[in-house]
Amino acid sequence: MLSFQLLIAALATGSVYALIAVGLNLIYGTMRLLNVAHGDLVMLGAYATYWSFSLLHVDPLIAVPFVGLLAAGIGAAAYFFLFQHFLRTGSLTDRIEANSLLVFFGLSIAIENLASLAFSGNPQAYEYLDRVIRIGSASIVGNRLAALIIALCTCIGVLLFFRLTTLGLAVRAIIQSRDAAEIVGVSARKTYLLTFCIGFGLAGMTGAVVSLYSQIWPFMGFSYTIVGFVIIILGGLGNIVGSIVGGLLLGVLETFGVAAVGANYRSILIYGVFIAIIIIRPQGLFGTKSTAR
Repeated sequence: MLSFQLLIAALATGSVYALIAVGLNLIYGTMRLLNVAHGDLVMLGAYATYWSFSLLHVDPLIAVPFVGLLAAGIGAAAYFFLFQHFLRTGSLTDRIEANSLLVFFGLSIAIENLASLAFSGNPQAYEYLDRVIRIGSASIVGNRLAALIIALCTCIGVLLFFRLTTLGLAVRAIIQSRDAAEIVGVSARKTYLLTFCIGFGLAGMTGAVVSLYSQIWPFMGFSYTIVGFVIIILGGLGNIVGSIVGGLLLGVLETFGVAAVGANYRSILIYGVFIAIIIIRPQGLFGTKSTAR
């Protein structure tokens, strides 16, 4: 069962999972917002890539960064019109997690139903890079290989951004302690806006990547949201590195687990990991007790 073929498949799945979790965990770690509509942003990114390819004949690989920018613009709008008031009002900030859960839940329902009305509920897909590529003893379809490369490069780029740039260090400072960060001159409001744009942008890019190899439909987002939350619990709340490692780890567990027990047990494996981590190590494998709040 331990084969290079399964390892390649696990990395392809895990890299996309990591990309989903990074955006989700970034928003939660910075502002304590429970974005249960994150998967729906993935869905919108997938549809944007699908229609740009089908109607405008734009190469999906070229469309990926532009879809990310479009999703980042949606993130900026969501921050200004939905959450800026919550984040600057003291009494509402104390209830930010509960408030954000309700707002994002309503947003999720609205997005799904509007997408269903606009695009119909039928699964849709396009053919792109569908030739099989040999890598040593393993085989992988070209679109899955492209998804793997894009997702891994994006995750590495995000890590470098947070470690090497001033803006990235500001976001990390806010995650660790908002009060201490503001004392040394970090603007929380500007950092929140940046975080929204990056988190939403990564979700849109994930959708573009997913559309390369998977069917898309208006209600596909829920499963990606669940996967994202499982990974941030696995890697630690607010821990970006933990999100990437957790995504890769879940991809390995899912791929090898499905190969061992069958595809019908996929959901059991994912929820089983979630429950086990909650019981055994609530702060996550890479989190600390002060991180889990």
